[in-house]
Amino acid sequence: MVLRLLAASVVVAFCVTAHAVGVTVAVRWLARGTPATSMSFARETRLFVLLAGWIILLHLVEVCAWALLYAWRGAMPSLQAAAYFSGVTYTTTGYGDLVLPESWRLVGAIEALTGILMCGWSTGFFFLIVSRRFIADSEPRR
Repeated sequence: MVLRLLAASVVVAFCVTAHAVGVTVAVRWLARGTPATSMSFARETRLFVLLAGWIILLHLVEVCAWALLYAWRGAMPSLQAAAYFSGVTYTTTGYGDLVLPESWRLVGAIEALTGILMCGWSTGFFFLIVSRRFIADSEPRR
């Protein structure tokens, strides 16, 4: 059990690091590539679509990290099953059609908590960007 929790801690650390790097890259991209003033509707929409795609990519990398752990350690019968289970667990959908062996169930709960945390972080970040765009668009022009 201790080794499984240690492995889960490593994957949690990877997820937080991957998310921090990904959000930092997005912040720098946004700072460099978007004007502080109003943009056209099409350009603003493109920005949000690209940002959402980037955030989803970050989550997919994190889901894959959990899936690799499950497949590597034999907690799931195949990589495909592990990826599916991980996606369902990380997003807290929890269909229940695949379950971890009893000795791995706490690790599954840790993945779900990590997914909630990372999705909340992404939501907060996306909200910040939308808010800043809204404030930039609502400022009086000189």
